[in-house]
Amino acid sequence: MSSRFRYSRWDGTQTGFEFDADDVLGEVTDDLLYHGDLAAALRRLMQQGFTDRNGEQVEGVRDLIERLRQARRERLDAHDLGGAYEDIAERLRDVIAKDAEAIDAFEQEAAESGDERRRELTEEVARQRRDDLAALPPDLAGQVRALQEHDFTSDEARDEFDALLDELRKEMVQSWFKGISEAMADPDPEQVARVKDMLAALNEMLADRAAGREPDFDGFMERFGDMFPENPRDLDELLEAMARRMASMQAMLDSMSPEQRAQLQSLSDQLLDDLDLRWQLDQLGANLRQLFPDAGWGRRYDFRGQDPLSFAEAAGLMDELGDLDQLEQLLTRASSPGALGDVDLERARQLLGDEAAQSLERMSELVEMLTEAGLIEQREGRLELTPQGLRHIGRNALHDIFKRLDPTQLGRHQRERVGVGHERDDETKPYEFGDPFNLHIERTIRNALARQGGGTPVRLTPDDFEVERTENSVQASTVLMIDLSLSMPMRDNFLPAKKVAMALHHLISTQYPRDFIGLVGFSEVARPIDAHELPEVSWDFVYGTNMQHGFMLARRMLAGRRGTRQIIMVTDGEPTAHLTSSGEPVFHYPPVQETIDATLAEVLKATREGIRINTFMLDATPYLQRFIERMTELNRGRAFFTTPETLGDYVLVDFIEQRRNLSRRRAS
Repeated sequence: MSSRFRYSRWDGTQTGFEFDADDVLGEVTDDLLYHGDLAAALRRLMQQGFTDRNGEQVEGVRDLIERLRQARRERLDAHDLGGAYEDIAERLRDVIAKDAEAIDAFEQEAAESGDERRRELTEEVARQRRDDLAALPPDLAGQVRALQEHDFTSDEARDEFDALLDELRKEMVQSWFKGISEAMADPDPEQVARVKDMLAALNEMLADRAAGREPDFDGFMERFGDMFPENPRDLDELLEAMARRMASMQAMLDSMSPEQRAQLQSLSDQLLDDLDLRWQLDQLGANLRQLFPDAGWGRRYDFRGQDPLSFAEAAGLMDELGDLDQLEQLLTRASSPGALGDVDLERARQLLGDEAAQSLERMSELVEMLTEAGLIEQREGRLELTPQGLRHIGRNALHDIFKRLDPTQLGRHQRERVGVGHERDDETKPYEFGDPFNLHIERTIRNALARQGGGTPVRLTPDDFEVERTENSVQASTVLMIDLSLSMPMRDNFLPAKKVAMALHHLISTQYPRDFIGLVGFSEVARPIDAHELPEVSWDFVYGTNMQHGFMLARRMLAGRRGTRQIIMVTDGEPTAHLTSSGEPVFHYPPVQETIDATLAEVLKATREGIRINTFMLDATPYLQRFIERMTELNRGRAFFTTPETLGDYVLVDFIEQRRNLSRRRAS
């Protein structure tokens, strides 16, 4: 089915695009150019977040993890987990007090009846019941066990005690299995038996899997699916959820004081034994511990607050804390934005709010967004830039450099002759006989409208024609030599040099397509760099600046090239390495005469071949300055003393000015 779109005029009220693939690639450009690793750059973007074009902050993983930890601290600082114990104890005390009051009233009524025999019998019964209450064990489980055998005087007390037992049974089963509460709402023998059957069937499926047999999950869900409203898709999903649940219950017990833990554990054992569920639960717990050892079985929390929690509230809070821990673990282990797709966004929204969930969702879509835009692709298991992505990086680097320039400085020159060649210069002129008929439609129509006024049809005359100016078609060949020695990143020079390389390559490729651009990286030795490799080129972990080898490779690239030929070298160090006659690199610092002579010999060869060498020096030392001055005397090239901040300005503006000078000389 084809997609349908509806368009409307922009009225200023519509929501604009917040972020797109170009923005994402722009965010990682500097990181990618500096480290040369696209996956690592995206991972760091995921960690630190970014700001969209509307100025809204998309939180990174680091900020989200801190929010998770803050949410955990707030819960621990607010609540007292011992309230689960105190709540049960308080309700039992109320039951006992009500029955004690009823015993007193029962005895008083008999005494006031005037029936001596009744009074005596009542006193005996009352004394026995008071003794039973006085003899109640101090622990919760003991009290519950004794009260189950107790002959209540108060019907209200008996009803409250029975309701408490039913509620505790349901809450304890709920603490283990989230979806069984409805089945246990009325825990009659039939429902209890069904829960036991479910547990037995579940343990049987685990035994089948352990024995290499295929468990009948579909059959299990057909029988017991109503007990699991989360509707798990497979056995693993069901077991993982149950493992987290049981681990949360264990964490609640482990987070209590030893006395409270012993009391509640004993109470839990007694209530579940009453339902004959203890064995099945223990069996399931042992199986789940083996299958999911990282579910958080050993967790415990240090509660520091004053707000007491009921058993049900404590169980719910432990679920939240478990989910916070799980989300933090997932975020901590996420190695790429795509890994965030495993996050339960709805649960993240409940725990951290809408903004955090939105940030997670947008972060998880980064790789997919870049892939769908054709900027990156998976190649042999790793993320790489596509040719389109490479062009975008170059464009971003070029734009980053040019946006810092004073608009009055770029292109400040006089042009005496206008050529009729290939490259457009974005200027127009009235058409004259002999001009190429490169008609500028917009300005031609505008001229006609200015002459005849508004209305249609628009009638054109030769006086309306305006054509595009073009530069002379002049072919030039350039090799850019980039210093990749360890001093470049150590002095913060590498990223500016890398950006210049990307920007210059993009400028020549797009604006001067007939020109040649070659790339050479040099440290202890030199090597050619293909354009598609450039974004991932990084510095070499070696000392040594082998200009000689770089010039040698640059000359080979320029051999046979027509037109003007030049080498642009970006460096921050003097020549400290060269190749011997056998081709082995030799490193000396400070530089030795042998290295100087070998380097200048390559400079002379380039000079004889008509290759101009222009050098851009970063953090130039007096020694480097003297060497470059000597080199320029031999080659008649030029030298520029720059900083990392101005390097791009110098290189690109100089290239453009020299390129235009070539056009003017050709035209003259």
